[in-house]
Amino acid sequence: MEKENIVRERSFRFAVKVVALSRTLSEERKEFVLSRQLLRSGTSIGANIREADNAESKADFIHKMSVAQKECDETIYWLELMNASGIISGTSSTELVDDAAEILRIIKRIIITAKASLRP
Repeated sequence: MEKENIVRERSFRFAVKVVALSRTLSEERKEFVLSRQLLRSGTSIGANIREADNAESKADFIHKMSVAQKECDETIYWLELMNASGIISGTSSTELVDDAAEILRIIKRIIITAKASLRP
């Protein structure tokens, strides 16, 4: 049985929510530019975490998790921008920002732990 990977599972569930929001923005609100940016960065988080699971070295793992961290922070930016611009409501954006912020905290802890294990 495979060990539970919380950040992998949470990032996947988050990506599903981002896909749904992006679809709604595109189909119902005819908003394409920002929704594509959100879709790209929001789904990239989990993809980079998956890549990190198959890293060739500890340094490669840290690099891929760092990319996931950047994508997560960018996703929070797009959500905050869409909320401030009135494209999405406070409730839906707050929930997604909270989810992304928690994923970001987990990723940061993973990176710190991985970097610490490299030190002699």
